[in-house]
Amino acid sequence: MSTTLDDASMPPASTASLPVPAAAPAATAVPALLAERPMAGGVGLLRYRPWRGQFQGPWRAVLAIARTGLAQLLRRKLFWGLYALSLLVFFLFFYGQYGLVWLQGQVQNQPTAISPGVGAPKVQTGDLIRRLNDRWNLNGTGKTFRNFIWFEGQMVMIVLALAGAVLVGNDFRFGTLPFYLSKPMSKWHYLLGKCLAVAFFVNLLTTLPAAILWVQYGLITEWSYFYEQLGLLLGIVGYGLVLTVTFSLLLVATAVWLQRTAPLIMIWVAIFMLGPVLVSILVDGLKFSEYWRLLDLWNNTYLVGSRCLGIEEPLWRSAALTLAVLSAVCLAYLSRRIRAVEVVS
Repeated sequence: MSTTLDDASMPPASTASLPVPAAAPAATAVPALLAERPMAGGVGLLRYRPWRGQFQGPWRAVLAIARTGLAQLLRRKLFWGLYALSLLVFFLFFYGQYGLVWLQGQVQNQPTAISPGVGAPKVQTGDLIRRLNDRWNLNGTGKTFRNFIWFEGQMVMIVLALAGAVLVGNDFRFGTLPFYLSKPMSKWHYLLGKCLAVAFFVNLLTTLPAAILWVQYGLITEWSYFYEQLGLLLGIVGYGLVLTVTFSLLLVATAVWLQRTAPLIMIWVAIFMLGPVLVSILVDGLKFSEYWRLLDLWNNTYLVGSRCLGIEEPLWRSAALTLAVLSAVCLAYLSRRIRAVEVVS
């Protein structure tokens, strides 16, 4: 018992005698900002990694959205096949202009029989080439570029019909839109980014090749063509702007409404292929008023584009008003539709 009391009366051992863990080396205390990026699959991915770049404004998101949409469509082989077909129309005009201008400079204006035999009618070779040039409108005038954009527009319709669901419809179908709207950006940035992606394809198939044809005709004829016909280049840009604004808003609105490729193609076929047939039946067959031609949206862009190229067409003001009203309706629908999407955290 005495031993127990003596042990209890002893003072507690000092904490200094307890073992102390060794301090970590100073070399391992590396700031997080200076640490290297963790390898994929490692445990370093679990820690917080601060943003190392420079913060930009919300307008940079417009370019990011457009770039993402372009990447999605450019990866598809069908697009490149359609683009190759559109190049056939471009080369037809390209070599057609060059060939006719070259023939006019090489062939002399002399009588030539148009069929074998004695007494066959003869024509002047130079006049014949000039008539062919004027008939096909490969003479560097506004009709040349209007016809080119008209033929290329048929391919544009197919490309946009296939691209609508990829660029916009899938965002609503698979729930990608809430991801965009959860970022520090508004719905207008989203719409502008998608419209820029559509504008890229429209101008790639129409405005850019037409501008190349304008430069080519000036190079193979006279240098004075460039400053004398500068208004044609501005008209080409104006025609492309009409197509860009109209079709980008219409495509985005239609894709938001339908969200799938097959219904979108059916609607575009009804608008741009069955529409002209219906207008022809009403106006040419049943003798309705000429204002019924305004139901043909592609013809409306044709009339307004002709005016941009200096070609006066009837009803072009009514066509411009129709396209403006249609664009405003599409814009109002998109504003209402995107506002209805709720971002749930």
